[in-house]
Amino acid sequence: QVQLVESGGQLVQTGDSLRLSCAASGRTFRTYNMAWFRQAPGKEREFVAAHRWGNGNTYYAYYADSVQGRFTTSRDIPKNTLSLQMNSLKPEDTAVYYCAADVGPYGTKFAEPYEYDYWGQGTHVTVSS
Repeated sequence: QVQLVESGGQLVQTGDSLRLSCAASGRTFRTYNMAWFRQAPGKEREFVAAHRWGNGNTYYAYYADSVQGRFTTSRDIPKNTLSLQMNSLKPEDTAVYYCAADVGPYGTKFAEPYEYDYWGQGTHVTVSS
């Protein structure tokens, strides 16, 4: 069983930056394929970013077109933490942000929620205009 706990969500203004964190349990965090999704009111959950284990100490990051160039995801292995640095925030970034983990067997469709085995409870991000 893997537990994921997100934090860092808050009310910010357009153009501000915010950093979300996801604390994960488990001794093999370094091998999890991780991702961030978000869900705005009345909308479906959508992919934001993925941080995938490529073998050894290699990781690959992927981003949704809507956040490419503004958001960066990274992993701190000793702290078992996944982060999402969000810059130049826009009102359309307002959503509940979720952290997700695929602990294997690994799926290939990293942008699809069904590929992930565990989810956090979410953290609210509100960007005012």
